[in-house]
Amino acid sequence: MIKAILLKIFREGVGGLMAFVSFLTSPRKIKRSQEVQNTINEQVKSMSMYQYFACPFCIKTRRTVHRLNIPLEYRDAQVRGGEHRNTLEKEGGKIKVPCLRIDEGEKSTWLYESKDIVAYLNQQFDTTSKAS
Repeated sequence: MIKAILLKIFREGVGGLMAFVSFLTSPRKIKRSQEVQNTINEQVKSMSMYQYFACPFCIKTRRTVHRLNIPLEYRDAQVRGGEHRNTLEKEGGKIKVPCLRIDEGEKSTWLYESKDIVAYLNQQFDTTSKAS
């Protein structure tokens, strides 16, 4: 019991430290024309990211979102019994973060795995690599 509590405190402390360091070392945002940025802002309205604040994989995806300069909605799924956690489990099928929800009309796609989310976001929104 005490080991579990100490492990949780350690994990949250290290995760919080990682989030702080990530904040301090944030990558530069991609700059776009206002017209292109407005188009991207509209596309992103149909997406949301289910995440935990101190999760290393969530931090990785948030850094990509920051670099890509996309206003993605974050949903905290860490609170047991919370609205976003329940939605993630019921509609997404499992409680696993990060998870990118992509709504397309009546259909929602739930994309798990940070590397898959990062690849998808880069493919959709990284105009700098498409020019190469």
